[in-house]
Amino acid sequence: MKRISVLIGVLGVLFATAAGAQTYPTKPIRIVAPFPPGGVADVLARAIQPGLQEALGQQVIIENKPGAGGNIGADLVAKADPDGYTLLLASAGILTINEFLYSKMPFDPAKAFAPITVVGDMPNIVVVNPKTGLKTLKALIDKAKAEPGKLNFGSAGNGTTTHLAVVLLEQAAKIKLAHVPYKGAAPAVQDLVAGQIDGLVDNPPLVIGHIRNGTLTALAWAAPQRMAILPDVPTAAEAGLPGFEASSWFALVAPAGTPKEIVDRLNAATAKILKDPKMVEQFAARGVRLVGNSVASFTAFIPPERARWGEIVKTSGVKLD
Repeated sequence: MKRISVLIGVLGVLFATAAGAQTYPTKPIRIVAPFPPGGVADVLARAIQPGLQEALGQQVIIENKPGAGGNIGADLVAKADPDGYTLLLASAGILTINEFLYSKMPFDPAKAFAPITVVGDMPNIVVVNPKTGLKTLKALIDKAKAEPGKLNFGSAGNGTTTHLAVVLLEQAAKIKLAHVPYKGAAPAVQDLVAGQIDGLVDNPPLVIGHIRNGTLTALAWAAPQRMAILPDVPTAAEAGLPGFEASSWFALVAPAGTPKEIVDRLNAATAKILKDPKMVEQFAARGVRLVGNSVASFTAFIPPERARWGEIVKTSGVKLD
């Protein structure tokens, strides 16, 4: 009798979940952006907000929950009910890097989330102050080999993707650079323009204007192909350094256990928004590529990224606690 009662209870939960998925959504949806307002995660979340509201017929609320490299906001979503009403605009760091930087994580990135789609990514670009006299990536590598540790490269802070991109550059080129961490990318760019540091490996939005007006020199894209926003800048492979690829990407995920029907609906709605020509053009002008891939494609993308960045972090010895 007890076994029958348990079975009835389980079936009741399954039927309730199925019914909920079929009628989803029936109330407002919250997207947690785990970084401060104005950052890329926040901008991307707010960019898809109107389209999701229209497609789903419910209000979509963006909530900023910054802190601990995005872990605070991510943990909130990881522990939320898997019903499709609390989502996360996650960074590459949250899903593939932070677990190697922090000795204690409040959640397991490999198990805590249901992938929906990659929203956008930004290939990094190697830039230097013109006063260095460096015009090519080869010249940078040659100088760094001749004078190990003399060139100062900034970053948005220890353990950030801009820091790890410098580490990857060092590893790929077998050179040694002096790392100068800042509290954010903006002050690092400011000091680079002022000549206080020699270079950065950064995302396009903060450096595009400086490249165009000549206050910074672009050496190479850390990407498999050139970007239309700066078509004359070669890829690292074209510049003689194959394998140096680093980008900052952001993706929409739900708590693990969210019904497939809900995940698929969110994927379809978001992918459609990200294919809008006007939005594609708007973000391309900032150096951001909108993606909107399938659930299967996104799911397959994560493990090799986690393995690659895990090896880079372990080799570098970078730790944040």
